[in-house]
Amino acid sequence: MIRLSWSLLASLLATVLIIGDVALGEQVHVLTVEQLHAALSKGPSREEKGFLLVDVRTPEEHRAGIIPGTDFNIDFREIAARHRELGAQPDDHIVVYCQSGRRSSIAAKALADLGYRHVYNLDGSMNAWMEAGFPVERPRR
Repeated sequence: MIRLSWSLLASLLATVLIIGDVALGEQVHVLTVEQLHAALSKGPSREEKGFLLVDVRTPEEHRAGIIPGTDFNIDFREIAARHRELGAQPDDHIVVYCQSGRRSSIAAKALADLGYRHVYNLDGSMNAWMEAGFPVERPRR
């Protein structure tokens, strides 16, 4: 009986964790490179495009080339500590990208956990952007 109770408790805990993770995951949306490219065609400024574009790669990767219209470069490991630099409100739209999508997924979840309600992870990130043949530019600075 004790074994069954522990087994049942473990099963319930796993279910709660899975459901909780799904609920958190709903705060992060996935954006395709085609969708981002179309959104960027509205203009490069935050006001024109209606969102912030954040490169969460290392500064070295950032200097090698970025998606035109990128507003910030904050390493994904620092996003929770430096998110206020974005100047974003909880209802602002924020798109994050890295090289493949793994680090931006982590950064997107961190931003959602901080209370930002419209966070988008760029599917495939920089790799998918370049594979689609979209432009890459050197960052200003």
